[in-house]
Amino acid sequence: MYKTQMELAREGYVTEDVSIAAAEAGLDPEILRDRIAEGTAIVCRNNRRTSGKPLAVGKGIRTRVNANIGTSKDDTSIENELAKAKAAVAAGADAIMDLSTGGPIDEIRAAIIAETDICIGSVPLYQAACDTVVRKGKAIVDMSVDDIFDGIRKHLEDGVDFITVHCGVTRATLEKMDNEGRIMEVVSRGGSFTCAWMQHNNAENPLYEYFDRLLELVKPYDATLSLGDGFRPGCLADATDRAQIHELLTLGELTQRAWDAGIQVMIEGPGHVPLDQIKTNIQLQKRLCHGAPFYVLGPLVTDVAPGYDHISCAIGGAIAASAGADFLCYVTPSEHLCLPTIEDVHEGVMATRLAGHAADIVKGIPGAMEWDNKMSRARKNLDWEKQYELALDPDLARKRRGATAEVAEAHGACTMCGEFCAYKMMDQRKEASKATACKSAQ
Repeated sequence: MYKTQMELAREGYVTEDVSIAAAEAGLDPEILRDRIAEGTAIVCRNNRRTSGKPLAVGKGIRTRVNANIGTSKDDTSIENELAKAKAAVAAGADAIMDLSTGGPIDEIRAAIIAETDICIGSVPLYQAACDTVVRKGKAIVDMSVDDIFDGIRKHLEDGVDFITVHCGVTRATLEKMDNEGRIMEVVSRGGSFTCAWMQHNNAENPLYEYFDRLLELVKPYDATLSLGDGFRPGCLADATDRAQIHELLTLGELTQRAWDAGIQVMIEGPGHVPLDQIKTNIQLQKRLCHGAPFYVLGPLVTDVAPGYDHISCAIGGAIAASAGADFLCYVTPSEHLCLPTIEDVHEGVMATRLAGHAADIVKGIPGAMEWDNKMSRARKNLDWEKQYELALDPDLARKRRGATAEVAEAHGACTMCGEFCAYKMMDQRKEASKATACKSAQ
């Protein structure tokens, strides 16, 4: 019988995937194995994925960054999505989620998986919904239980490394949301599909009711379950409410059931959250879900920044990750407005990497502070090439200085301070001090 990474870790085995993932993360393989065994870290890789590299996520590991891409009915270009995938990888994303709902989505997913060796995630419910509407000519709410599970199987067969499944969207949680009231209700696409399906069919969410069937389906692929937050708040006013916390309680219970079956799990989280509630949200997840890795969208700290939501996301992401979140899903400048462009993907990844790195310094991740110290020394020495090399976005740093380089080269500093450069002033002070000391010695 096939044994998963979690089962092998519990038996004391360090697998090849664990060794590779540990090396990339800068961890002792035995430490990573221990954390996989207890569920506080995962190694994300579908064993059907021949080209993929295993990705370690969780306790004591650098904050990871995911980039969402994917088509819609209004833009079905495979070429555009492949270009976005390449841009995400070039910008330093650790994972990509394909959320395509338009055009030849099977071909798009296959192309993205073939194009890159980084971790790939998806939401199979989108597949089931699209197939129901496009191929069968029925409404989303007319999906059968088998349709939902067939969509999951298709993604697993294709080699998707982690799948978002909205197992915590239950009739009880929906009732709690309706009773308390929300401004935005359900903003998760998969969550809204599930809520509509439950109401139309007067039935429980199949992914909750038949959770054991889901575990049996996933186990031979050893893919990671990303337990989705269908009731994540879509605005600040809805944050940390009854529905969100009730879903989190359910996900904590399902986490234990998945671990009992040897299945790796991470938990998805909000959303839109005021600054003063972010740390509490992380602490609640870690307590209720037994330390499982936490994967958050943002969180965004204001609702009024369309066009700048990547900045709002970076602010929230830095706080969330410093409080213990393990995996940040980026937001681009296009959030709430339109599909992202290639440039938006680049900016989104960079902003979220910045947030993750700022948090890694606080977490004490090995090498995080050393990176900043190297940059500080390069700045002190006015070593521009070294600064470009160390920059989060080397091309942008070089481009920004390049626009004024001719003027700046005259004094060796930058055009902010020019001849009044503080670094140069302090160097001159040192030289003068040395000269004075030499005269005194004579």
